[in-house]
Amino acid sequence: MKTAENFTKDFQNIFHTTKAPRIFFAPGRINLIGEHTDYNGAHVFPAAISYGTYCLGTKREDQKLRFYSMNFPEKGMIECDLSDLSFNEKHDWANYPKGIFLYLIENGFHISSGADIFYYGNIPNGAGLSSSASIELATGVLVEGLYAEKINRMELIKLGQKVENHYIGVNSGIMDQFAVGMGKENHAMLLNCDTLEYKYAPIHLSNHVILIINTNKARKLADSKYNERHAECEAALRDLQKKLRINSLGELTKKEFEEYKHLITNSTIRKRAKHVVYENERTLKAFDQLQQGNLEAFSKLLNDSHISLRDDYEVTGPELDTIAETAWELDGVLGARMVGGGFGGCAIAIIEKDKAEAAKEQINAVYQEKFGIKATFYTATIGDGAKEITKGVVI
Repeated sequence: MKTAENFTKDFQNIFHTTKAPRIFFAPGRINLIGEHTDYNGAHVFPAAISYGTYCLGTKREDQKLRFYSMNFPEKGMIECDLSDLSFNEKHDWANYPKGIFLYLIENGFHISSGADIFYYGNIPNGAGLSSSASIELATGVLVEGLYAEKINRMELIKLGQKVENHYIGVNSGIMDQFAVGMGKENHAMLLNCDTLEYKYAPIHLSNHVILIINTNKARKLADSKYNERHAECEAALRDLQKKLRINSLGELTKKEFEEYKHLITNSTIRKRAKHVVYENERTLKAFDQLQQGNLEAFSKLLNDSHISLRDDYEVTGPELDTIAETAWELDGVLGARMVGGGFGGCAIAIIEKDKAEAAKEQINAVYQEKFGIKATFYTATIGDGAKEITKGVVI
């Protein structure tokens, strides 16, 4: 286990400096339920997790930005100037923090000089736990700290989404940045993605754990069918708007959808819309069940969510289906489903603590036999959102 002091030494070695950097952290996130609903103006129910991105930095005297990631040492030092923060394919992962710097400057924040910035993330790469939003928000709180600029947290969250949508080119919703920016220890957040109204629900697991199960099948969001699903939902909305005065699929109840679904003439697009509407109602029910401490009823909704993502939205794939369907049959598992964009990445399962090790072995036995690779397991602790951290933090 490394401490923040260890990473300070790494920073000093890489940037050849004796300056002590300030240290910031932004979590990853899991979405308990409410998948592919965020860009449809519906509800999501995410939580920030203890895995995330550590960001260390010092200001420079000149206008140069230098980025280094312990996760991508082969990329070396990536440099640019504050006068040219345009997207550069060669800059790879560093385009995410560059985008944050660009949009903060465009929004009037005073960034007077460059910086040396070091990143280390312990979110599994490509797992769908929102490593990109974690990098964006970690960079945002670093800018806030280094340049003494007070940035409204919701504004920073929106800028993070803008980086994804307009700078990187992924049509994602606001959930990832919101969860990373607004996380609260031992709480999940019910967010209305249309109005941005939100409320917290305590997570009392007592004798259970939330297990994150990585398929180890990497998923590149921009290259996946994510944008295709986005377009299909827009097509469904246009069909419904022929008779309904709605601005998003998230405004529909199940009853309304069933009454007007005939307006969506394409059967595939109708299935996509059905998932969004039904998932939104599941998410609202899940919030109520968690508020009441009814973990079993809550977990059953997770199963229903996966089935809908598999059959109606068609974003799971054989790896995620195998993990979820195997977990459902195991003793001590209350519920399981894929999380994130899909097409690989991770699933979550809620499992009795004393049966978690046996469940891991059984899931891996089935998974390895079928795909020839092992799944990786992480126990999720629900933590706070992006912030500056103090020395002595164990990483």
